[in-house]
Amino acid sequence: MEFSRRDLLKASGLSVAALALGTTATTATANDAVPSTEILPKPTGKRVVVIGGGWGGLTAARYLKKEAPESEVVVLEKRDIFVSCPISNEWLAGEVPMDFLTRDYYSAAKNFGYQFFQTTVTGIDRTSRTVTTTTGTLEYDYLILSPGIRYDYSKWFGNDTLMSERCRQECPPALMSGNEHIALKKMLEEFEEGNFIISIPDTAYRCPPAPYERAAMVAHYFQKNGIKGKVIILDPKAKPAPKGPGFLAAYKELYPDIIEYHANSLVTGVDLDKKEVKVKVTLEDDRTEMQTISYTTANLIPTNGASELIKLAGVSAGKTGWGVMNSPTFQTKADERIFVIGDAVGGYPYPKSGAIANGQGHIVATQIANIIKGLPSIKEVTLPQNICYSMLNDKEAISIGVTFSLMQDKDLNGNDTTIIKPKMTENNTRSTALGKGTHSWFKGMMGDMFGA
Repeated sequence: MEFSRRDLLKASGLSVAALALGTTATTATANDAVPSTEILPKPTGKRVVVIGGGWGGLTAARYLKKEAPESEVVVLEKRDIFVSCPISNEWLAGEVPMDFLTRDYYSAAKNFGYQFFQTTVTGIDRTSRTVTTTTGTLEYDYLILSPGIRYDYSKWFGNDTLMSERCRQECPPALMSGNEHIALKKMLEEFEEGNFIISIPDTAYRCPPAPYERAAMVAHYFQKNGIKGKVIILDPKAKPAPKGPGFLAAYKELYPDIIEYHANSLVTGVDLDKKEVKVKVTLEDDRTEMQTISYTTANLIPTNGASELIKLAGVSAGKTGWGVMNSPTFQTKADERIFVIGDAVGGYPYPKSGAIANGQGHIVATQIANIIKGLPSIKEVTLPQNICYSMLNDKEAISIGVTFSLMQDKDLNGNDTTIIKPKMTENNTRSTALGKGTHSWFKGMMGDMFGA
């Protein structure tokens, strides 16, 4: 008897989802020789290589091919299936199926006319304009980097990579789609009682509302299933941001006996054997004190940085390695042929969200298409816009919209400079209308990237 992928997911649930997300057709070890063959023959026209098949990369690929159909567009992605981080908190709580989050890469590539390769990038040579992968090499005329984030556990474990990886596996951050989400869901389903800790970094990280939304959805799962436990949020900020009033109201009104929100509380260390976190708490008089909190299950989110590929390309700066661009475009300062979009972008007041990555993908597609077609440079740069919904239970959500504008200002030396200024509009009154809007927005985004 034959089963479709949908039948298998429904029949086997989590185990099949884990199999689908854990499988990688192309793997490499330290002993593997990197193929010297070219993935594709030399292009007859302009070739644009997109590294990263997420919200930014797929958008850029689709619309670049649409706006400059004569170009050759190639997407390189190490994963073999697209799984969305937005909406994943609902999936953790059992409110949407895995199928709702997943898409295949092949259909989009075929429908929109770009080429897709599942492979891992191992090198970028700007001089020869060549990308090296575990499959082979590939020349480019323009390169779009949309590889996402990496985790930096050095604040907790120094240079101990084994402990860092152990923490990632035992206390998965679940800001990268795949095994982390599967592991965290399994931990949630096996949870019986105790403390479920969610920690928040003290620097920029992917999707700022994500851990606050996750806390609400985990509490919803506890409530729905009669689980006796506490969801403890450890936040280095004085209040949740963004959408602070909406989250705090939901915690108080919906989950008063489940969620404990700890403001001004920064995780400074983790003892995985004792299952404890060390927390520095800043008091009202600015004094600090250290606390130790035990956990049964922990969702510990470390410092985020840009993917190592940004540094590999030589277009990053600082320890976190965010891409450095010529404001307000996404063309890097180090190389005019390389663009950075998505969560690896640095130096701008853009949240690291799916909507922003999608908007950046549209903008860069137009920028490169105009260069390829020999059109004058864009005088008025369009800025991305952000919309973000956060579910608080199975029906209600809150939201935020952010628009950006260019303004003239002075830099530290008193020179004229252009800055990007955000304007936020929050809707902190939870409603079923916003809950429905969450799924409508998500379906629209998937349609923009995948066509369905």
